[in-house]
Amino acid sequence: MARLLPGTRALRTLEAAARHLNFTRAADELGLTPAAVSHQIKEIEDQLGIVLFTRTSRTIRLTEAGAVLFEAATDALDLLGRAVSRAHKVARGTALLKVTLDAQFATKWLMRRVDGFRKHQPDIELRFDISYEVRDFDLDDVDIGIRFGTGKYPGLCADRLFDNVIIPVCSPALLRAGPPLKEPRDLFHHTLAHIEWARQGVTWPNWRMWMAAAGVDDFDDSRTMVFGTSSDVVQAALDGNAVALADFAMVANDLSEGRLVRPFELGIKVAPEFAYFLVYPKSAAHDPRIVAFREWLLDEVAKTPT
Repeated sequence: MARLLPGTRALRTLEAAARHLNFTRAADELGLTPAAVSHQIKEIEDQLGIVLFTRTSRTIRLTEAGAVLFEAATDALDLLGRAVSRAHKVARGTALLKVTLDAQFATKWLMRRVDGFRKHQPDIELRFDISYEVRDFDLDDVDIGIRFGTGKYPGLCADRLFDNVIIPVCSPALLRAGPPLKEPRDLFHHTLAHIEWARQGVTWPNWRMWMAAAGVDDFDDSRTMVFGTSSDVVQAALDGNAVALADFAMVANDLSEGRLVRPFELGIKVAPEFAYFLVYPKSAAHDPRIVAFREWLLDEVAKTPT
């Protein structure tokens, strides 16, 4: 019977082809050619003596037997992936803690403070997974993470870190070069930058919203620079190319060290249900590494200006 079972690579091909019902899209996902996908599916069918897909000149669809194997392949790959993740964690021992977080939080907040943790906990080695993708603690080789969201994550503990207040910032050079910024309408003479982000009916504060809060009701946002990530917006301000709307906590060091200035005090809070959260599996809540990192991080958050 073992000789009749397709290997892991074949199962991945079967799963992708059945999910897309298109060999070309499956090939793009797997880094193969459509012909290679078709060949692998035919090999599985020949090996098992079962027709998995019915083919026409333009479409493919699963047979009833193919649907049974698709469901089983999906479950098997998921189970194997979770086992591999656990095996990695077991193999690397208890001295290593892997933290997942996005680039903005890493560069603008955490990395400036992480030496303090290493001095406080020299027996714990930190490694970082820098990504805007949300990792799965069961499937990915990570132990603890920092996420922006609502904090409602089934199976996870979530500690709220700090509220997000969005403020205008620019480089001192831009402020010196002019035109002057004495009142909000003076911003019309500058390039303005913000991010575009919306989730669950909540929109990240943009320049139209900031101007409305400042009492400016005739603002034309057609000439603003819109970025996909906060780090790009902040960099535009640091480079002197724009006045940017940025998260105060993420630019607090740039402000205190003089790389950025705050031309106006007005800030807008992000909807209160959204914030940065420290997240980790409930099953690992008493892991000494996680306990130590959590206590240190929350202490650092308490020291952060608001």
